[in-house]
Amino acid sequence: MTRHLAEAQPTPTQRRPARLTAGTAAAAAALAALIALPSAADAARRHARHGERSAETAAPRAAGSPVMAIVSTKSQRVTIYDADGWILRAPVSTGQRGRETPAGVFSVIQKEKDHYSNLYDDAYMPNMHRITWSGIALHGGPLPGHAASHGCIRLPYGFAGRLFEISSVGMRVIIAPGEASPVEFAHPALFSPKPDAGAHAAALAAEASEAGRKADAARTAAAAAAREAARARMPLRTLEIQKARAEAELARAEAALEAANSDEAKAQATDAKTKAEAKVAALKAQWDAGMAELQPKLDAAASTKEAAAAAESARAGAAKAAREAARDLEPVSIFISRKTQRLYVRRGFEPVLDVPVTINDADRPIGTHVFTAVARTDGGLRWTAVTLNHASDAKSALDRIVIPQEVLDRFAPTAAPRSSLIVSDEPLSRETGKGTEFVAVLSEEPQGGLAMRKRSTPSGFRFVRQPDRQFYGGSARSWGSPYGTPTYRW
Repeated sequence: MTRHLAEAQPTPTQRRPARLTAGTAAAAAALAALIALPSAADAARRHARHGERSAETAAPRAAGSPVMAIVSTKSQRVTIYDADGWILRAPVSTGQRGRETPAGVFSVIQKEKDHYSNLYDDAYMPNMHRITWSGIALHGGPLPGHAASHGCIRLPYGFAGRLFEISSVGMRVIIAPGEASPVEFAHPALFSPKPDAGAHAAALAAEASEAGRKADAARTAAAAAAREAARARMPLRTLEIQKARAEAELARAEAALEAANSDEAKAQATDAKTKAEAKVAALKAQWDAGMAELQPKLDAAASTKEAAAAAESARAGAAKAAREAARDLEPVSIFISRKTQRLYVRRGFEPVLDVPVTINDADRPIGTHVFTAVARTDGGLRWTAVTLNHASDAKSALDRIVIPQEVLDRFAPTAAPRSSLIVSDEPLSRETGKGTEFVAVLSEEPQGGLAMRKRSTPSGFRFVRQPDRQFYGGSARSWGSPYGTPTYRW
């Protein structure tokens, strides 16, 4: 069970409908009549809603899939970006004094169309995009024109719905204390994949498909051989029963011969024994002949069973190799912390690597910078950079970092769009964990909205791959990522 989001006290119209008692029906009717009367307050609210809508803007071009959302707590605005620039803008309401929305780097880790708080009287929080398991999220809510939430980012209701339809789990969310925006950026430290990065994965996928076909054929052959052997064995089982009965008759005849005390009794017992021996011998001969005919079928059943087991093992190995190769083509996230002097890698919301990293002049602040691969180019990847504070510019920050060769060798050749590199003075936030991307919070900014919450990762969280992604550079079906369809699949 996930921890529900904590937010501001809702208005009555934001709560789930409550059942009126008979004693309150008349009062409710009277109240409704009073509410229906036009008033200056009604006009002001209508004007505010109109102003809220008019403050929303969309880029005058076809929008692509959102790559990141940048929230400015200073200007109380959010801007959504795709690979080519901004696509949507709207006013927001972030956390009030004492419950400030934390500035830092996050990502969408869960989406829920209709969400209700269990802490604030069933407050309705539609089109929710969760960014921490402790309860910080973007969602539809009232906008009074200033910071007023308990830590979440309230969006205009209609804007939240439109964003929900086009966003995906995994979308980067940057909360900046001032103004920030992505700029085109290039640097030798940023990954550039090999042109044929997807060829190996595509080949392994083809091998896995062929191994699966062979495993199916081997399993079918083994089942057919087993059925044929079972049918051939049935007459032998009848002979075995008859032979057992004949052997029992022979045993009785032998016992009668031993017990015979007269010549006549001995003669009868001897005759019975002779007939029983002949019957046993005849049945044994038939059984031997049947067994000779059955043995090749038994051998074929055993052989095809072994072949099916080997084919299934090969299928499992090929499928594993194909999955791993496909996973290597998924976006990778790297976080470098000056505080801990370590480099962390995550893929699919799961930790992959944690190694030391060299940062020159490690005692000097480096700032917090988010580098994002937004699209492929003929030469590799196109990157953008977002700087949250200005302790150092983005280029100077990367110039000071020596990325370990093992990281370059392992992740650079298959880097994909939506891969990211985060450089920060900060350590990883306690919000980084199971079912999250990297979370880094600016320590010099207020964190009231985060400090009041207790992190609670859902016990049932699991990573679910989507079978609708194409291999990089190929056309074979692969296993999807959290950056695919705009539904919660993780």
